Amino acid sequence: MGKRLITLGIIILVFSVIVKTAIVGFKSIKVDDFTPTCAIFLVDISASNQEQLYKQKNYISSICKTLDPDDQVKILIISQDSNLIYEGSPQNGSGIRKSLNEYTQLDASAWGTAYGTAIKKGMQHALTMQREGYTPAIIVIGDLENEGDVKGQINWDTLPANVKKVKQYCPKLSMSFLYAHPSKLDFVKSKLVPVLGEEKLVIATNEMMDKASRKIMTAMGR
Repeated sequence: MGKRLITLGIIILVFSVIVKTAIVGFKSIKVDDFTPTCAIFLVDISASNQEQLYKQKNYISSICKTLDPDDQVKILIISQDSNLIYEGSPQNGSGIRKSLNEYTQLDASAWGTAYGTAIKKGMQHALTMQREGYTPAIIVIGDLENEGDVKGQINWDTLPANVKKVKQYCPKLSMSFLYAHPSKLDFVKSKLVPVLGEEKLVIATNEMMDKASRKIMTAMGR
């Protein structure tokens, strides 16, 4: 009987030590704060980009599927103007596809590529979503061709300074430029790397898109 009591006492002691160690271990674990992101897509629907538009829409859908349900998505189209066609959950695949299919059809009367207008609106959305607690990511999809009214085009002399101002309020802002020609993407990099840095600027040609998704997610902090 005495041996049994001693054995039972040892078992209880060992069990108590294990439980105490586990409790201390759990208390020492720090859970990283999850910050939702807002992916702001700017997609070119002009005539010069129509050939690649189908795969680009599929790419947007695939990126959205990898985002968290707590994230947000905004999609703006780029033509002679830029307009918001979707905002909401990235998990609403049906709504995203319907919006893209409905509002990305070629309109021959809407001639132009207002990339400058689109990026300006994208940065305004970024500031708004930052205030709402989201980390914004602007993803520009298209060939970056300049067409139509020059007022809507990108002013590369002022854009870096404007991005720098936005970063004062959105320190984790990232930007991506996808599907354009290498010469245009090299130019983008020369202008924006000094402002955004290599980690927060993603560029990818059509041939390098298989590597782009991981880089974009990393730039978002995922």
